[in-house]
Amino acid sequence: MSAKKGVLLVNLGSPDSPAVGDVRRYLREFLMDGRVMDAPYFIRFFVVHFMILPFRPKDSAAAYQKIWLPEGSPLVFISKKVCETLRSRLDVPVELAMRYQNPRIEKAIDNLLEHAVDELLLIPLFPHYAMSSFETAVERVRTVLHHKAPGVKLVVQPPYFDQPNYIQALAASARETLDRGYDHLLFSFHGLPEHHLVKTDPTATHCLAAKDCCSREHPSHSTCYRAQCFKTVDAFVKAAGIPRDKYSVAFQSRLGRKPWLKPYTDLELPRLAKRGIKRMLVICPAFVSDCLETVEEIGMRGKEIFLQAGGESLELIPCLNEHPLWLDALENMTHDFLSKNRIEEKQNDD
Repeated sequence: MSAKKGVLLVNLGSPDSPAVGDVRRYLREFLMDGRVMDAPYFIRFFVVHFMILPFRPKDSAAAYQKIWLPEGSPLVFISKKVCETLRSRLDVPVELAMRYQNPRIEKAIDNLLEHAVDELLLIPLFPHYAMSSFETAVERVRTVLHHKAPGVKLVVQPPYFDQPNYIQALAASARETLDRGYDHLLFSFHGLPEHHLVKTDPTATHCLAAKDCCSREHPSHSTCYRAQCFKTVDAFVKAAGIPRDKYSVAFQSRLGRKPWLKPYTDLELPRLAKRGIKRMLVICPAFVSDCLETVEEIGMRGKEIFLQAGGESLELIPCLNEHPLWLDALENMTHDFLSKNRIEEKQNDD
């Protein structure tokens, strides 16, 4: 008997509105996740509730207000459009959920179960593996599915950081901006605490143990965010024809005092401006949909930092958003899943 297949897309999430109360609820859920802030629970609770939530929601709400669309959060709105288009292309049910806030994972799984789905493809909308994004999304879906429908088989799309379809879409989405000319292209990836890389290293011996750890092939790279980011860059510059002397890599959005992945974007922008770079482009491949971290952090604050340091222009290359080749890539992931299952079913029938 053929299994009924379904697809679940999961992105990070956003507040329900840019109001301070909604932003506080979002930050509480996000920061209390032990895979985001991996301190012991009572330390995490104290830091979040007494050192962050009394102050940060007001500033974050002001930032969200700058980018908020009439339809709502850019990340959620764009993700919904992607889901709707993918649903129209496929003959299986497709749902969207956010790891934090709405639409909830629980609701998306309920919708899929209404279609009698007994085999589910989860596509985390994070091209790279990180415990604070990819891993937490997968584990949350597993937990919810176990409680609601333990008999449903879950198949997880692996990170696709250098998958040809993803790279082709990324390069194509950047082409128009690149063709307008630039002095320097900065790849700005979301940052992570350095110890997250060590924690997710299955060998516990390789990540950050040497300066060239990411350039030497190693089993730990299957869960190494930094190594996967560099592989995305290598594949992109080859596909887009970017000269070696016209790009560099940095990491943004650090929080707290512990060391995060370096170099830091907010320090690289003024450094590059003072080095004589006038026309800067920034691309953020860790995000597939534009959001606070791209539009406000880079496109607004990053631009201001760069201009104040002597640069003349900074342009943010939009994320993949609804680019046709990105939708093709998602569709191909689903077809691979469906084709593999059809082959297995035929073999079982034989």
